[in-house]
Amino acid sequence: MNGRLRTPLKNALGLGSAHQGSHHFVVQRLTAAALVLLGLWFVWTVLKLLHLDYEGAHALVAQPCNAVLLLAFVVAAFWHAQLGLQVVIEDYVHTRGSQLVLQVAVKFICFIGAAASVLAILKIALGR
Repeated sequence: MNGRLRTPLKNALGLGSAHQGSHHFVVQRLTAAALVLLGLWFVWTVLKLLHLDYEGAHALVAQPCNAVLLLAFVVAAFWHAQLGLQVVIEDYVHTRGSQLVLQVAVKFICFIGAAASVLAILKIALGR
């Protein structure tokens, strides 16, 4: 049955669905939903931070609940950004080599950004 829907060339090359599209779609939508909720909390927190001095801001971020929510926000934001940029690169970059270089660069930059953010938040939260 599957062979009848594919061209002989695709059968010979083994080209077809990678079965990854639905997972990517679901994860992107979950991170978007998380960012809506966490974004509301983040805006509220930033508005509170505007009226605090350094020590007050440090104490606010160091609170366990705020630190956990900030960690979740940062991880979700970088993950969502990486997923979105992956789709843009797949859709608009047509040379395989450039696509590969850009995909690796985006993943690396998002990982470094997330890791640096998590480290900074943990440093504040743990008081070191």
